[in-house]
Amino acid sequence: MTAEPETAPRGYDHAAVHYRSDAELLAVAVPFLEGGLTAGEPTMVSLEPARAELVRGALPASADVRYLTTDELYVRPAAAIKSYRTMMAGLVAGGATGIRIFGEIPRAVIDTSWDWWARYEAAVNHAYDEFPLRSMCAYDTRTTPRHVLDDVARTHPFVATPGGRHGNAGYVDPPAFLAGPRPVAPLPIQHTAPLVVLADPRPAVARRAVLDLGKTDLPVAELDDLVLAVSEIVDNALRHGRAPVELRIWADPDHLVVTVHDTGEGPGDPFAGLLPADRRIGGRGLWIAHQICSQVALYRDETGFTARLVAGDPWRHRPAD
Repeated sequence: MTAEPETAPRGYDHAAVHYRSDAELLAVAVPFLEGGLTAGEPTMVSLEPARAELVRGALPASADVRYLTTDELYVRPAAAIKSYRTMMAGLVAGGATGIRIFGEIPRAVIDTSWDWWARYEAAVNHAYDEFPLRSMCAYDTRTTPRHVLDDVARTHPFVATPGGRHGNAGYVDPPAFLAGPRPVAPLPIQHTAPLVVLADPRPAVARRAVLDLGKTDLPVAELDDLVLAVSEIVDNALRHGRAPVELRIWADPDHLVVTVHDTGEGPGDPFAGLLPADRRIGGRGLWIAHQICSQVALYRDETGFTARLVAGDPWRHRPAD
């Protein structure tokens, strides 16, 4: 076990917290947050409302803790990274020598889009390492699926318990985690036949195909964002992937799902999409897609590389036909 340092070292200290009760959550959260306050560090909580109130009630009424709204932060991983980096850069510029955050990824996104949030949990070890940040990510083992906890074990270099904090032997270096093959479960609509299948489409053809199927209840702006993202990803596949390139589209009134597959190995940058692209080596299209699509999944298998883009809510309840 390691003792709590008085202040955070420069560089990111990223720990997972596993809890099975409110008492276990508070036993880790309260000393961690109080340690930040004692050290004069900006100290934040980013928990869903019920747990945020639980923590608030366990701290002194005078505690100068900032409570962040998870619904605003955790819309898209790339946007969350951008928001946190902007916030931390401002705090450091203002003189902060340490920053503490106790948070969680909302259960709704764990249930519906864990794949790209698993990539987030790996990527932030690199994305936040320039800041004097210590954070703890809380996971309720009563409700968190086993495959999620397995990824948590691979993406957090430390584990925090009521007795202290220790190194995690299961931690995997972010580039290795992000570059490795990982299965992605099909979305419900993908169990049906795609409405469109195109071989080696030019970006203009791909854009038109999405627009032709875009007679949905989606806001026009969301459809336009998907059209832009599909165009960028198809262009990436044609320029940097390996033929053949195949585009598939599924659609219903609630959402559209588009996959772009090529037989190459995918981007060489393991952080592609989550961090701004280096224009010299490409990746701009993935960055754009991660900023504007409802969901993005990237996966490799023995057949090549696939990007899956979603507009709308693929998990919304729909009555049977």
